[in-house]
Amino acid sequence: MQHPYRAIAVFCGSRLGADPAHAAAADTLGRALAAAGIRLVYGGGRIGLMGRIADACLAAGGFVTGVIPTFLARWEVAHEAAQEMIEVDSMHTRKARMAELADAFVMLPGGLGTLDETIEIITWRQLRLHDKPIVLCDVAGSARPLIAAIEAAIGAGFAEPSVRDLYAVADGAEAVLPLLATLRPGTRTAAALT
Repeated sequence: MQHPYRAIAVFCGSRLGADPAHAAAADTLGRALAAAGIRLVYGGGRIGLMGRIADACLAAGGFVTGVIPTFLARWEVAHEAAQEMIEVDSMHTRKARMAELADAFVMLPGGLGTLDETIEIITWRQLRLHDKPIVLCDVAGSARPLIAAIEAAIGAGFAEPSVRDLYAVADGAEAVLPLLATLRPGTRTAAALT
């Protein structure tokens, strides 16, 4: 059975992280995307978890699209082996372009940039700028602090309990694609994301 998604944007760290489980999760998800014939859309880097997921996807015969701001490409962190590398003018444009290209979104472990991308894509869904599924991949507890922050906003009255419906949580990388297959495929809206 064909997976309902053609392209999935993955937000993840430009570092490997302290726990080897993080890199292993990137490898697992990269291979799974390739095996399912799903294009990886990601931040375009060759370092950290970004490099690991791209390498794993490419090694398994998958297609990789990187989206990278010019200033990062100049720092020579762009992945040379990606079949498609889209250079953009800013971090803001990068997020909008990744959102346009993707049918769904997955968050792997990462730092401030990963948290920023994830919160923004959840917020855009809340604002009905898109209706594409979002999965937080919990690797050794990596997603718990973000979920706790969302729960704190709900508890303090700054967010409705319904925001919990904007995303799903996968227990490890192996669970990501099976979980996504159960979620309603997102629809592209006419709303501008830039």
